[in-house]
Amino acid sequence: MPRYRALFRTPEFTPLFVTGAAYTAAQTVAGLGLATLVFRATGSPFLSALALFGPSLAQLLGATTLLSAADRLPPRTALSGIALFFTLGTAVLAIPGLPTWAVFVILLAEGLAASLGGGVRHGLLNEILPREEYLLGRSVMNMAAGACQIGGFAAGGLFVALLSPRGTVLVGAGLYLAAALAARLGLGARPPRAAGRPSVAETWRTNGRLWAVPARRRTYLALWVPNGLVVGCESLFVPYAPERAGLLFACGAFGMLAGDTAVGRFLPARLRGRIRFPLQALLAAPFLLFALAPALPLALVLVTVSAVGYGASLLHQERLMELVPEELSGHALGLHTSGMLALQGVSAALAGTLAQYTSPRTGMVLLALASLTVTFLLARAEDGERPDERPSEVPPSAARPSPRKDRRRTA
Repeated sequence: MPRYRALFRTPEFTPLFVTGAAYTAAQTVAGLGLATLVFRATGSPFLSALALFGPSLAQLLGATTLLSAADRLPPRTALSGIALFFTLGTAVLAIPGLPTWAVFVILLAEGLAASLGGGVRHGLLNEILPREEYLLGRSVMNMAAGACQIGGFAAGGLFVALLSPRGTVLVGAGLYLAAALAARLGLGARPPRAAGRPSVAETWRTNGRLWAVPARRRTYLALWVPNGLVVGCESLFVPYAPERAGLLFACGAFGMLAGDTAVGRFLPARLRGRIRFPLQALLAAPFLLFALAPALPLALVLVTVSAVGYGASLLHQERLMELVPEELSGHALGLHTSGMLALQGVSAALAGTLAQYTSPRTGMVLLALASLTVTFLLARAEDGERPDERPSEVPPSAARPSPRKDRRRTA
């Protein structure tokens, strides 16, 4: 069984890990500060939820225009440049008196950049690690994201109280700068994974190729829809409990950390296929109990248990990599990330709308019911999968060789 220590001995894994951790911390701190700032300025649950998760909507546009660049740009240059762009954009968000419409224009631009960054980052991880270590590597990256979200939301709540929401946004900008420096100074100069110039036409062509196979299509839907609907539930934490939202987010991050640790490190390979959908159902089920208006301690337990179900995403990602050619790994993973975040943004907007006309608690329950329904339907569809629905270009048992020596870190 692969061990964590072996991962950190792999060239370039550590700086990529640090880059991702700093980026997640920045996103968490800045997002909480900005959502609080918008909520105080407008009093709108819809705009508050959109400020926190709305940039994810731009991922859909990026996935249809920019994603072919994920495999066609030098990874170090792309990651450091995108993080620097976030540094500048987030700093502008902290300008006093910035109109609300200008805030969302900047968030739109950041979402477009993020759609490319996810493909570059995850594609590089797939290139650095051999296939048998990929699940563990993604588990460690997700664990770092969970830990950074726990610390980020806890620290963000403290910064909001001590510095103000605007000061919290500036702290997030500083963390984005740290991510840019970690990528530029820590990663090696690697060539692009694919030849040719990126273009909108190439993005559409590859998206069509990935989406055309039923097995891949179902895997993408499993990665996007149930999780996105539950993120919509989470986007209502600020209007549900304005003074305790940071604590709810931190408990959710802790549950995700626990789920990723259990799946990535301890779950036997023989159980992975069977547990994917039951584990994903755990995401939504606890939110049904919000119909009973639970007290804060019980709400914290429910959110923590729910987030353990995010570990199912690791298993769906492992299946996706079995179904995708290696030269398309960055694009495929970028499409996964962009689609996932776009669905999160759509769900946040839907959640905000439901809460506007009903209540945050009602919005959570309705989205949880929808998530459970989609999970059940996808599980049934996969049970009835025919052999001819698998892609012929990637045999299910094909093992990806270790990264070539000439693609290892260079000066």
